[in-house]
Amino acid sequence: MRERTRAFIEHPRFQRFIVGIIVLNAATLGLETVPAVVEDYGHLLTVVDHVALYVFVAELLAKIYVERSRFPRDPWNIFDTVIVAVALAPFAGGLSVLRSLRILRALRLLSVVPSLRRVVSALLRAMPGMSSIVLLLSLVLYVAAVMATKLYGDTAPTRFGSLPTSLFTLYQTMTGDDWGNIAREVMRNHPSAWIFFTIFILVCTFVVLNLFMAVVVSAMEEESAAERAELVDDNTVSSQLILSELTALRKEIAELREQRVLD
Repeated sequence: MRERTRAFIEHPRFQRFIVGIIVLNAATLGLETVPAVVEDYGHLLTVVDHVALYVFVAELLAKIYVERSRFPRDPWNIFDTVIVAVALAPFAGGLSVLRSLRILRALRLLSVVPSLRRVVSALLRAMPGMSSIVLLLSLVLYVAAVMATKLYGDTAPTRFGSLPTSLFTLYQTMTGDDWGNIAREVMRNHPSAWIFFTIFILVCTFVVLNLFMAVVVSAMEEESAAERAELVDDNTVSSQLILSELTALRKEIAELREQRVLD
C-alpha cells in the first residue's frame, strides 16, 4: 500500500495537479485583495481556497505516510507543514493576517521547474563570492559618503547633510533613481561635482554591480557542469549494467549450446 501511495504522489500527473492547485490558490488569494471581486465572488473564492487547503493537507499526510522518518529531512516538507499549520490554525482578529502566508506555497514551484532549481542552486553557490563583493561595495559607498558629506553638505543639506543622509542619497544615485537632479542641485554651487558623480556611478554601477552578475554566471556554469557530469556518470553506469547483462546472457547462451551438444 505504501509503495502504491508513493508511486501515486510521485507520478508526474499528480505533481502537475499539485502545481495547478498551488497556482490556483495563489490566484484566489490575489483576487481576495480586490474588493469588487470579493463582493461578487467572495463565496466562490472561499470555497476554492478551502478545497485547495484540503488537497494540501491530504498531500502532506500522504507524504508523511510514505516517507515516515525521512519526511523531516526535506526542507520543502518542513516548509509545507508550517504553511498548512498556519492555514489550519484558528487565528482571530489581527492575527488572522498570518493566513496570508499560504501564498508562500507558490515558492514550491522552485522545486518543480528544473530551470528555477538551477538558478536557486547557482545563487546559493555564489553566496561566498557575493559576500566579498558586498563588502567592496559597502566600502566604496562609505568612502564616497564621507567625501560627499564634507564637500557638499553645506550646499545640499537635504541630500548630503549627514553621513546617513549621504549614504542613502548615494545608494539612490547608484540605482540610477533621479541621480541627474541630485547632481544638478549640487552643481549649482560646485560645477565640477559631475566628476565625483561620474566616477562614483562608473565604479558602482559598471564595475561592482557587474561583478555580481559575473559571480552568478560563473556559479550557474559550475552548476550546469555538475549536472552534465552527473548525467554522464548515470549514462556510464547504465551502459556498464547493460554490458554486464549482455555478457551474462551470452554466457548463458553458450552454456545452453554446450549442453545441447552434449545431449
